[in-house]
Amino acid sequence: MSLKARSVFVTGTDTGVGKTIVSVALMRLLQSAGLKVVGMKPVATGACWQDGRLVNDDALLLQASASIRLDYNQVNPFVFEPPVAPHIAAKKAGQEIDFRHLCRVYEELAEVADCVVVEGVGGWEVPLNEGQRVADLARALNLPVLLVVGLRLGCLNHALLTQRAIKNSGVSCLGWIVNQIERDFLFSAENIETLENSLNWPLLAALPFYDERGRKAQNIFPIWAKDKILHALCS
Repeated sequence: MSLKARSVFVTGTDTGVGKTIVSVALMRLLQSAGLKVVGMKPVATGACWQDGRLVNDDALLLQASASIRLDYNQVNPFVFEPPVAPHIAAKKAGQEIDFRHLCRVYEELAEVADCVVVEGVGGWEVPLNEGQRVADLARALNLPVLLVVGLRLGCLNHALLTQRAIKNSGVSCLGWIVNQIERDFLFSAENIETLENSLNWPLLAALPFYDERGRKAQNIFPIWAKDKILHALCS
């Protein structure tokens, strides 16, 4: 019997906590299990002009990591130049982030791949337009969530508030991954233990601090985490 995996929505406790690192690592892990995987970054801010169009570095990495060749527009339907909140960037650009379009693009990707790894923008409650947030997008796509916790000062509060918000959104959570984003963060083990005792979702992986070279490594998940992650996504 061939392995089957559900698509997943990767969210974080804040911006800059490692959602892209985790999303790409998930794609590579699922590909190593024989699955056809693509990534999607529905909304991105902080982009630059390349060959006459706006592109975002995180979305480009997802595009390059896919099992099949995709047009940039399929990976990142809404992209904006200034590194600001999406609803502000969209308004300044005279656009509105349309969930109907995002759902159509997602369905197209789901038809050609075994699994779609969808990376959110910012944190769980970030506004995307006048009335909808990241949480609403995960619900509209009907996807389970994987939470990335950035290990830094304030992470306990951010993680617990995000957990409460996810539960209140009525979306299921497959588990969480902790990512040490500060090299000299004090008491990492103690903070992880506190989170394990506080979050009633399984810890799927704990990532150490990676420099820029390490962030591009093919395989960042510890050996013990791989089976747990595959079980969460493929059960």
